[in-house]
Amino acid sequence: MLRRIEYACAALLLVAVVLLVGIASVARATGSPIIWSIEVAQLLFLWLCILSIDLALQHDRHFGIGLLLDNVPPGARKLVEIVNLLVMIGLLAYLMRFAWKNTILMHPRLDGALQIPGSYFHASMVVGFALMMRTLAIQLLQRVRSKA
Repeated sequence: MLRRIEYACAALLLVAVVLLVGIASVARATGSPIIWSIEVAQLLFLWLCILSIDLALQHDRHFGIGLLLDNVPPGARKLVEIVNLLVMIGLLAYLMRFAWKNTILMHPRLDGALQIPGSYFHASMVVGFALMMRTLAIQLLQRVRSKA
């Protein structure tokens, strides 16, 4: 269910970015540019990227170590995958602390013509790290339960 919600949010963000850029382009061509369109499009695109990264990770379409894993026996492959997942979860947990602090620090900073708090941009890292840790934890459980 959460995957469907992520897909729906990513699709809505993609549609919103495309519509916003299209409308802003037409408005600029007619001589009345929308001054806030770039910063809103950047914010929406940032969140779209974060959701897309997690969706790619869920389908094992993200960065991997396939070259190494393709050349080891199945038992060793499972061990390497488990260690890799543990390292990535640990790294994301470590980085989450700094992402959280950065989000709080950036809240007073106002960006662009709309004066959007900077935390709206930086919160994407906190959400992205949480989503990726959830995805990796599920993959870790699957690897541990699977047979070599």
